[in-house]
Amino acid sequence: MPDLSLYVIADPGLTCHRVPEIVRAALAGGATAIQLRCKTGTDREALSLGEQLRAITQAAGVPLIVNDRVDLALALAADGVHLGPDDLPVAMARRLLGATAIIGYSAGEPGEAVAAEAEGADYLGVGPLFATTTKPDAGRPLGPEGLAGVVRAVRVPVVAIGGLGVDTAASAIAAGAVGVAVASAVMTAASPEAVCRELMARIRRARSQGG
Repeated sequence: MPDLSLYVIADPGLTCHRVPEIVRAALAGGATAIQLRCKTGTDREALSLGEQLRAITQAAGVPLIVNDRVDLALALAADGVHLGPDDLPVAMARRLLGATAIIGYSAGEPGEAVAAEAEGADYLGVGPLFATTTKPDAGRPLGPEGLAGVVRAVRVPVVAIGGLGVDTAASAIAAGAVGVAVASAVMTAASPEAVCRELMARIRRARSQGG
């Protein structure tokens, strides 16, 4: 598994700036994984953006994961895909993408997490940890205790998502997550690089304190 400590979700719907520039800055600040999430626009626009991010992440030696879309992941030769309940099943995605692909799955409670692990998910995105406006249909916040419950239920790595930023990242690590997934905290930042540097500092500090 790659390092999922700081998993930045590159969503063009969250910013008026050029996404490739934000991703470059995030990587300079220490981001360890990038997810491409395109909920609007055409397939060609998503492909064009994905090709740019693929070149950037390959040069940085960081994985590119595609949200939801196995077809786009295949077209980009991305490192993997992140799926949810409405997407292709994990087993089908594995059949299409191959044994070495990284396949993540969104889970909101222990039962979903255990089922996804059994189907072959490599890691779980668990949340929302806190209230979030980035994804209105994300559901009720789990809180650190709920996240810890999911972590205890599975053996695969868990990445916390939802309402995470500089002030909340440490609580996710303390609850057992291997990393945090952030979208608006980076995509809307005046300095994505500075935010990522501070996030990584908080993550490392939480780990050193036993989180």
